[in-house]
Amino acid sequence: MNTHFERSGPLNELTSYPQWAQDMVADCASTKQRVLDHDIWAMMVDLQLDHESTRNFMMGLWPFIERFPSYMALNLLKTRYGRSPGDDMARRWLVRNIRVEQNHAEYWLHWAEGAGVARDDLLHGVAPHGTDGLPRWCEEISARGTLAAGMVSTNYAIEGVTGEWSQMIYQSTKYRESFDPAIRASSLRWLHLHAAYDDVHPWEALDIVCTLMGKSPSADEVAHLVECIKRSYMSMVLLGDRCIRTCRDLWVGREAAA
Repeated sequence: MNTHFERSGPLNELTSYPQWAQDMVADCASTKQRVLDHDIWAMMVDLQLDHESTRNFMMGLWPFIERFPSYMALNLLKTRYGRSPGDDMARRWLVRNIRVEQNHAEYWLHWAEGAGVARDDLLHGVAPHGTDGLPRWCEEISARGTLAAGMVSTNYAIEGVTGEWSQMIYQSTKYRESFDPAIRASSLRWLHLHAAYDDVHPWEALDIVCTLMGKSPSADEVAHLVECIKRSYMSMVLLGDRCIRTCRDLWVGREAAA
């Protein structure tokens, strides 16, 4: 039974949301941590990511970055103005944030170029084999899933964890100073923006999802959202694995010898 939910507490406090949502976040926490604990972020911060792995990362995530506004547009198509408070919230939020996302693909290209990966490789090259799971999943759930499932998979799960790993990298003085000062600001703009604002976006998405689902969704409905969130996280873990598989053993060996 869908009983109406309207948040009354602070946006960024989990206790402001229904118990089912608190349980959902807790259920997915260990899978999310696998993304944050992935070797690729530590390797990047320690400047131990070789050129091939850097290129894999930039090219492997590019289709997802370039298509992200499209996933939001697919979810926007599911809304109907006036049908429910959740639909109206989602409609307003998606319209506003599709505009926010419009320049992010260009900022990603700047980061890639600053990291030594040619723009032409991203625009005209083929993404490394095995890195297409994340964009394919986001396309699938945004096109054919419910509005709640599409938003929880992309705007809650992926934007949320991306904000956290972006912050880890951007806060590294060592990493920032590895870029030529002449291009540093433009090269790191994507990281800077995501580290700065994505801590709010996933909370806003969670608020919308809870408004769509109400206080008492069925156990099956909640289980589906949990499955969607975990699949989003694992798609990013697997992409990271593919990007660094050629240099992970060398890096692990260096860490063990240190």
